[in-house]
Amino acid sequence: MWIADGWKEYEVLDTSKGEKLERWGKYILVRPDPQVIWNTPHIAPEWKKKNGHYHRSNKGGGQWEFFGLPEQWEISYRELTFRLKPFSFKHTGLFPEQAVNWDWAGGIIRGEKEKSPSRDIRVLNLFAYTGGATVACAKAGASVTHVDASKGMVTWAKENAAASGLAEAPIRYLVDDCVKFVEREIRRGNRYDGIIMDPPSYGRGPKGEIWKIEESVYPLLQLCAKLFSKDALFFLINSYTTGLQPAVLSYMLNLTVQSKLGGIVAADEVGLPVRGGKGLVLPCGASGRWQRLGE
Repeated sequence: MWIADGWKEYEVLDTSKGEKLERWGKYILVRPDPQVIWNTPHIAPEWKKKNGHYHRSNKGGGQWEFFGLPEQWEISYRELTFRLKPFSFKHTGLFPEQAVNWDWAGGIIRGEKEKSPSRDIRVLNLFAYTGGATVACAKAGASVTHVDASKGMVTWAKENAAASGLAEAPIRYLVDDCVKFVEREIRRGNRYDGIIMDPPSYGRGPKGEIWKIEESVYPLLQLCAKLFSKDALFFLINSYTTGLQPAVLSYMLNLTVQSKLGGIVAADEVGLPVRGGKGLVLPCGASGRWQRLGE
């Protein structure tokens, strides 16, 4: 498992009865987590000091209950800063387990920049959400194209970039359907050195385009393989869909990318360490990675 253990301002404090107890900076949140199927005693004292609690509804969805939680606050990861706020369906605007992938992609970019300082490393971030990977890659020295179907998420990503000192960085923000954007980029002849995608299980584009990951992700991977430069560096795909296990992500990357460009494919679960969990790690989905051989 790839474990995001580099955080200082975020931690999973405890897990029990379908919920996880988290510290986000100085605020404590309780949020549902479908992986937490065990029933253990609430030993951590922070269970009684929560600032926000998202309650799931038996009819679907749910709602927040607040105890002194501000509308917005910030936390940092290494040299990056993110603005957080509680919004629909338990989210805060950040998936902290992805820090392990930010480190991986950022490390590849920095390594290449050390070898070739003048190289313009172009990264495409699809389904880019609030821009965690965008700011990580931009901080490492890449030019990033950030694509998401939600105008609100793209605005949020700009705020995160600014908070991380990247307001003037070479980041292009686009509100667009990811599949249609990739198709246009292929026709335009644009190429990228790194591609990242974090596709939802189900979603709609800005014009109502329907996305179902089981039907749509492999054709999109085939399209993305056409966008790589001749000196492409990496590809990253994340999945929170139960049916897409690491081996599935690995298989797809081997078929679409490694078969054409060589290199190395790896896939694994990603997770977050649990404080006081005696080495236990909370699983948080899976990631598949391809990188050029020798990087």
